[in-house]
Amino acid sequence: MEVFYYMVFGGLAMVVALLELSKTSKDRITTSSAFNSFKNNYLVVYSLMMAGDWLQGPYVYYLYSKYGFLKGEIGRLFIAGFGSSMLFGTIVGSLADKQGRKRACITYCICYILSCFTKHSPEYKVLMVGRILGGIATSLLFSAFESWLVAEHNKRGFDAQWLSLTFSKAIFLGNGLVAIISGLFANLLADNLGFGPVAPFDAAACFLAIGMVIIFSSWGENYGDPSDGKSLLAQFKVAAVAIASDEKIALLGAIQSLFEGSMYTFVFLWTPALSPNDEDIPHGFIFATFMLSSMLGSSIASRLMARATLKVESYMQLVFAISAFTLLLPVITNFLVATGGVKGGSMPLGGWIQLFGFCTFESCVGIFWPSIMKMRSQYIPEEARSTIMNFFRIPLNIFVCIVLYNVNAFPITVMFGMCSIFLFMAAILQKRLMVVAESHRSKSQDWTALRERNGEEEPLNA
Repeated sequence: MEVFYYMVFGGLAMVVALLELSKTSKDRITTSSAFNSFKNNYLVVYSLMMAGDWLQGPYVYYLYSKYGFLKGEIGRLFIAGFGSSMLFGTIVGSLADKQGRKRACITYCICYILSCFTKHSPEYKVLMVGRILGGIATSLLFSAFESWLVAEHNKRGFDAQWLSLTFSKAIFLGNGLVAIISGLFANLLADNLGFGPVAPFDAAACFLAIGMVIIFSSWGENYGDPSDGKSLLAQFKVAAVAIASDEKIALLGAIQSLFEGSMYTFVFLWTPALSPNDEDIPHGFIFATFMLSSMLGSSIASRLMARATLKVESYMQLVFAISAFTLLLPVITNFLVATGGVKGGSMPLGGWIQLFGFCTFESCVGIFWPSIMKMRSQYIPEEARSTIMNFFRIPLNIFVCIVLYNVNAFPITVMFGMCSIFLFMAAILQKRLMVVAESHRSKSQDWTALRERNGEEEPLNA
């Protein structure tokens, strides 16, 4: 059985490598040396930031359990993290538009480093402070860096099409390759070298510190709204008005919340889905396979976005529909084939079908991230970019907190069915977004043509 796992992993790795190496001129975007230097600098920093995040993931729950905390106590710590991201993270993240995106990125590093240090204490209150700091850091990670990148890209006058290249490479590296290497490195430190479950957090703090030095020394500052007298409350109002008055932004926020809510729920559910009777499954190896699948998706996304004639709004409808079907597989297999084996045994046929579906879902995740980043860069106004992006995360964090609190209240098939419904809803909303966006583009083109005609006629009328 172990040989089969290696075959699956090796096959996926070969497909990813072939996709990257087989890119033709149609799949590549011609750029400048100045842009390549800018892009590579950002990718190094982003990879370091993601390494700091991924190193911690495999050992958070394990560390808390080693300190003697029960499942309910650990659950409250996780809820505190998501709640902090929703409350404090929204405020701190929104300050990035006013106080500067570079400062916000540095704040992310400081908050996460302090959060890592708290893991040395077995005191529940200290660990709770660490979760709160981690929640704030998470909000900054998913808003400040992207906001800085988009603003700096535009300020330097680079082609807007080149943004998609940076987005896809960032996901390919940060959410794929770095995730795999970080998982293996964390395992090496904690288990093979015997440093214990705190060691990955110390390593994460080191990577974050290195990234912070690079940000200090090589990044310029940029802002959203340049006005001096606007309060944080006024900034929130600007963001709320933008969401309420522009259907495209509201649709984008709903789509993002539905997909990410399903994705984070999947993170909690895939282990019990594949081993309902405590079957012997290689968790770390399956996680690495998921990350390879995500890399495959980001590689596909880079090809799709390189084609100027293909709209993101169009192909994402299919991506969401496929995602919905893959998370419906646990419900289907529960009725058609055996999904549970014996304790300590190998995974049955139903489990393998689900695993294939989960890998497909992770490929869709790999396509989703750079694609949603590109749509955000097109539709979200610059003056309140970080604020609006953190507004999008409020319903997501509420949803995840509810799921965590009630994770034992519903059968796992009900949870997967709910996620599948959310993803079908995202596909429907994506279709609506495409219609609205096309209508807006058509009106803009008509208005531009009218102005050009008037400009030609004015000298004749003078």
